[in-house]
Amino acid sequence: MGSSSLIDVVTVHADRLDEPVPVGRRSSLVGALAAVPDRRDPRGVVHALPGVLATLVAAVLTGARSVTAVAEWADDAPQQVLAELGVFRDPFTGRFRAPDESTFRRILAGIDADALDDTVGRWILASRPPAGGGRQVYSVDGKTLRGSGPAGSQVHLLAVLDQHTGAALGQVDVAGKTNELTRFQPLLTPLDLTAVVVTADALHTQREHARWLVDDKKAGYLFTVKKNQPRLHHQLKTLPWAKIPTQDETSTRGHGRYDIRRLQAVTCTPALALDFPHAVQALRIRRRRMNLATGRWSTV
Repeated sequence: MGSSSLIDVVTVHADRLDEPVPVGRRSSLVGALAAVPDRRDPRGVVHALPGVLATLVAAVLTGARSVTAVAEWADDAPQQVLAELGVFRDPFTGRFRAPDESTFRRILAGIDADALDDTVGRWILASRPPAGGGRQVYSVDGKTLRGSGPAGSQVHLLAVLDQHTGAALGQVDVAGKTNELTRFQPLLTPLDLTAVVVTADALHTQREHARWLVDDKKAGYLFTVKKNQPRLHHQLKTLPWAKIPTQDETSTRGHGRYDIRRLQAVTCTPALALDFPHAVQALRIRRRRMNLATGRWSTV
């Protein structure tokens, strides 16, 4: 993975904190990054790896989106900030000297991208304020990073986000959309999912995912069901929805349309049991949409 792509990976964590690098958390960032393996030959090393990576992360979290921008941010950073980020201190002048652009490029070229991503995600998780009441909900979603390469060779990530804070708790690189299934468990394995509800799109509505989440991770799940699970899809369509009351209704207007969304929920008792591991409740969201230009309604 190139240096620009690696910055893209760190960028996914950006804008997830109330302030770019919380005061009082800079030294903990340096300590956390000490876990990232240093693959350099120790002979002639001037800049300690945790300091370089902490400076990189701080720059990206404040808006830097290229190696050049990271180096410029580091060059402009106050001495106190550089000290807190563990930057090299010149023994002759006593000043903290930030890495230059070529140093950042050399280090990024040889870094363990997964280890860096996991470490940054864990640090951000520890930096979050305590969650309020209610269950924690984590969302698993895949995305292709724009500008990370030509079509067909762009960086594709599978990430897990905390819905309460928006924090990216982890992400893994995948070779393509079809490989997300094999990366689901490696993405979530490092996290404590006890009593957490994990949501995912229809691609991940897989029996083995459901069993692993409930049996091994002691989590719950909320999966979207489409025709990639034909038996389950048919069972859900034939539930007695006409007899099930609406639990919630919302409406929105914009982009030339008016939408009404209605939510129904039913507990799947033995008579309504679903052929899917640990499935105990079914939800249906129906959307009625009116085209404001034509006045015509449609149902989704």
